[in-house]
Formats: sequence, structure tokens, C-alpha cells
Amino acid sequence: MVGIILISILILVAIFADYLVPNDPYEMNLWENNRPPEWFGADSQYILGTDDMGRCVLSRIIMGTRISLLIASIATFTSLILGVSFGAMAGYLGGKFDTFIMRLMDVILSFPAILLAIAIVASLGPGVVNAMIAIAIVRIPQMARITRSMVISLKETEYVQAARALGASHFRIVFKHILINSFAPILVVASLGLGTAIVVEAALSFLGLGAQPPMISWGRTLAMARQSIRSAPHLSLYPGLAIVFTVLGFNLLGDGLRDIFDPSLKNN
Repeated sequence: MVGIILISILILVAIFADYLVPNDPYEMNLWENNRPPEWFGADSQYILGTDDMGRCVLSRIIMGTRISLLIASIATFTSLILGVSFGAMAGYLGGKFDTFIMRLMDVILSFPAILLAIAIVASLGPGVVNAMIAIAIVRIPQMARITRSMVISLKETEYVQAARALGASHFRIVFKHILINSFAPILVVASLGLGTAIVVEAALSFLGLGAQPPMISWGRTLAMARQSIRSAPHLSLYPGLAIVFTVLGFNLLGDGLRDIFDPSLKNN
């Protein structure tokens, strides 16, 4: 329940960000730079203070929600489609194809996710699209492995054998009879993966490889605040908290979905 509430709030903030920002997130006012939050004596116009360029911190965090969630969502959806496809084919066909696909997944998993994403974006060039490609690639193995395991466990069941005996095509058997019954664990892994995608996106943007100016993302906001971390710690505190609560929300959502789809865990 807590995870659903947190994610619902974030989605609403991302959708209505243009109407929720108290100030123009792009407007610079050097006379008001590095102002502390309101409860530390700042003007009430800036609830969370201003950055080194005099821009409203709260407004930039709100606008950053849209970019960060968009990148993470598209990347996770892409990895879901590709990972499920690879995993389903590997598990259903078996043999050398299964061996090749799973060894490829093992190679990807052998690298830390953030390090591999940095290497991919460094090769392709900085930008939002390339960041989404990199995040999707590092998330594919998790999707493929869980899908493969589900397909292997279900492909010899009686209802699949009956469908095969009735002359159903391999495509129909996989997508109508096997994957439809593998939806629950795949959905749980995807929801947990959104939290990882948020962290990787923030890391890429922090290093200047993700969202580029004038785009606003939480990672980019943290990068711009690192020069003032001693004199104005609020500049890095609030974007960091936004990332923490977002990842927490997706993790709680994933745990909740797992409890719903697995009654034995819920009872325990």
C-alpha cells in the first residue's frame, strides 16, 4: 500500500509538473543564489531554497521527476519486451539457442550495471536516448532469466501438451498458454527493476552522460550541486531524497505485488 501511494504521487507529480511548480525552474536570479530553505530563514517564495544560479530547488525537483521517471519507465519497458522475448525463445526452444542466449546474458551480468551502462553511453555518446538504451541493455538479463525459468517449468504441463496436440502453433503456445501464466513473477521483477533504472539514470546524468541541459533530472541536479555541498548542502539533499523515496516506492511496490501473487509469502 505504501509503495502504491508513493508511486501514485510521483506519477501525478510527473504528469502535472507544469502546474505544480511554484516558480519557473529555468529562471535564473543571481541575486537570490544559494538561498537556504524557508525554515532556515529564506524568502517564502523558495520553499526549498535556490541553487547557485538562483533557480528554485523545489521547482527543479518537481520537473526532474518527469524526466527521471520517463527515462526509467521507457528503458524498463524496452528491457521487459526484449528480455521476455529472449527468455521465452531460449526456454521453449532449448538446445544450442538456449545455451547461446544464456551465456550472452551471463556476460552482461558479469559487469556491474552502472559500470556497463557508463561504458555503453560513453561509446554511443551522451543523451537521453542513449541512456535509455544503456539502461535497457543492463536490465535485459534479469527479465530473460526469470522468463526462461518460467517457460521451462510450464512448457511440459498438461494444458501445453494439449494445445500442442490440437495443432496450436509455437507462437500461440508460448504467448497464449505459457507467458500468460508467467505474468506475475515477470511483473514483480519489472517493478523492482524500475528502482534500479532510476539509480542508473541518476548516475549517468550525474556524470553528464544522461539528460543534457536544459533538461532537468535528479542526477543532473545532484551534479550541479556537488560544488556547493559544504556551503549549501540542501542543493544535494533534496534531489537525493527524491531518488531515495522513488527507489523505496518501487521496491515496496515490488514486494507488495510478490505478496499478492504468492499467497504463501503473504501468510508468512
